[in-house]
Amino acid sequence: MDIKEIQNLIKFVAKLGAYEVEIEKKDFKITIKTSNSATKNSITTIESAPVLPIPSNEQNVQVLSNQENNDEGSIENKDDKYTVIKSPIIGTFYRKLGPDKPVFLDIGTEVKKGDILCVIEAMKLFNEIESEMNCKIIKILVDDETPVEFDQPLFLVDPS
Repeated sequence: MDIKEIQNLIKFVAKLGAYEVEIEKKDFKITIKTSNSATKNSITTIESAPVLPIPSNEQNVQVLSNQENNDEGSIENKDDKYTVIKSPIIGTFYRKLGPDKPVFLDIGTEVKKGDILCVIEAMKLFNEIESEMNCKIIKILVDDETPVEFDQPLFLVDPS
C-alpha cells in the first residue's frame, strides 16, 4: 500500500464517520481511529515490516471541512432564518420505508422533535434520521433513492 492509497483511505474513513477501521495484510497492518469531535481529528497507526512515513492527516481533514462549509454556506446564505439538516452518515437516502409506503414528509410539513425525516441505508442497515427540533420543511435537497455523503445537506427547514 503506498502513501497515496493510505491518504485516500484516511479521507474515506473520516468522511464515513467510523470510529475505528483496521486492515491487515500479510506484510502490514493499518489501524485508523477517529474521534467523534467536530474537528474530525484522526489518529493513524501503522505496524509493518517496512515502516512508511505518514504525513499528518489534520491538514487533509481540514481541507475537506472547508469544502463542506463552502457547500453548506451557499445554501444557508440564501436565507439566514432557515436551518440546514445534514446527513449524519454516508449511504442511500430514502423518503419512505418501502415502495408501497407513504413518504415521511413533504414540503410544508410541520415536524416535531423526534419525528422521522428520512431513512438512510448504510451497509444493508436502514437508519431512521430523526428531527432534533420542531420545524417546518422548506425544501428537500436530495432526490429519493440517491447516494448521500456524510454531512451533506438533506433538508432546509424553518425552526420558528
